[in-house]
Amino acid sequence: MTQDTVTHSTLTCPGCGHASLQEMPTDACLFFFSCPSCAAQLRPLAGDCCVFCSYGDTPCPPIQVGGTCGC
Repeated sequence: MTQDTVTHSTLTCPGCGHASLQEMPTDACLFFFSCPSCAAQLRPLAGDCCVFCSYGDTPCPPIQVGGTCGC
């Protein structure tokens, strides 16, 4: 990862709209996330590698630096 890599993203639940700031792993993808408000289980949308790429305001670190995710 580079110094410019952002390691936090705000995930927004598509069900209830709750937004929460989350730390992104730099060496793995996060495939599941439980909304702290409504307990919905978020999963990546088709074509996305992780929940950050689908529901976050910042894509995951591997996408930020290389454009592809090795997960």
